[in-house]
Amino acid sequence: MKACGLDFGTSNTTLGLVAPAGGDIALARLEGEAVTIPSAIFFPPGGEEAIGRAAMTAYVEGTPGRLMRSLKSVLGSSLLDETTLVGRRRLSFRAVIARYLAAVKARAEVQAGETLTKVVHGRPVHFVDGDPEGDRRAEDALAGIAREVGFTEVSFQYEPIAAALDYERGLDREEVALIADIGGGTSDFSVVRLGPERHRAVERAGDILANDGVRIGGTDFDRTLSVGEVMPLLGLGSPMQRPGLDVPSSYFHDLATWSQINRLYDGKTLRELRSLRRDVARPDLIDRLAAVIEAERGHTLAMEIEDAKIALSEIDEVVLPLGWVEPGLVAEIGRPDLARHSADLARRIGACITRCLRDAGVEASAIDALFLTGGSTRLAPVREAILAAAPGARVVEGDTFGSVGLGLTVEAARRYG
Repeated sequence: MKACGLDFGTSNTTLGLVAPAGGDIALARLEGEAVTIPSAIFFPPGGEEAIGRAAMTAYVEGTPGRLMRSLKSVLGSSLLDETTLVGRRRLSFRAVIARYLAAVKARAEVQAGETLTKVVHGRPVHFVDGDPEGDRRAEDALAGIAREVGFTEVSFQYEPIAAALDYERGLDREEVALIADIGGGTSDFSVVRLGPERHRAVERAGDILANDGVRIGGTDFDRTLSVGEVMPLLGLGSPMQRPGLDVPSSYFHDLATWSQINRLYDGKTLRELRSLRRDVARPDLIDRLAAVIEAERGHTLAMEIEDAKIALSEIDEVVLPLGWVEPGLVAEIGRPDLARHSADLARRIGACITRCLRDAGVEASAIDALFLTGGSTRLAPVREAILAAAPGARVVEGDTFGSVGLGLTVEAARRYG
């Protein structure tokens, strides 16, 4: 029976296989030749669900059905045991996560050639900020789901520690590293003593000087960019006819939040918007909002905003074409816009790093290396916040999407042999 390391992320998932004695660990190919697979699932009416890129493609191509993404974000929230309409049936979000992870596990087992029964699951330092009981419930829920899909031995490792274990495999000298893992849903940090001799040790608790994290990730940057630059084009902040009142903001915040978008796809929301239209100063803007919801293309909008955010890591300005909402409509978004809307998120990430260094009892000058992993470390505001915390440290780029999964597999080999 094989062991594995599973990095179930808010945006992407990887699974690493423990090799036979003498072999090296490796990430399983989960979708074609790709070792990463988007954490997304699509339910067509009456058909078999699709996961990953296939799920996203089905939605973008207009296949009837229900897309669900950022599944991990419901862990630790009241949404987990709520049900949602999928075709003509209702499924709990717990069941949706289980279906996704069961499909990922089955694909990895085809490559492994045997059943996977032991797993080291990655987890953020905090599933829920400032709520230890909610944090415990989230881990328990994920462990229960892992057992439901066929794992008999389930354990956990912090995601930044897993990234550190991957990084350590290539070291030829001892150092103190600050590990920054910024994914789709959380920002996690660890200060760790690493080195080739330490790598051989079974017990590493003494090498972990501090862990901390905050529930901020790439989807939060998507949300703030959407609320700041795109939702005003659909009516956010526009006035009602009655002086002193604006259009209710809840529609726009739900449309800008991956895990909330599907809530808008019901007749009730459209009826409310038709009624609201009579009382607003700019009914044309509400018509745009209604067009997105009626066509159930909120995820299309979210994907385009995510793409624009990523593009701003390379270029100064993005023109987001929204002609599918209204002919000729565009949103022009520049790097200063991203920086302005994400300033508070970046500040909170920097404050978390400061706390982590303080808890570790080390000065910033004592950090030899900053090891960066996770797709959101590419965002300029995030990167600046991290580098400012330890300006003299050497910056090391990890495998953006694979380091955590590889490190979890290192841990799985250590724990399960």
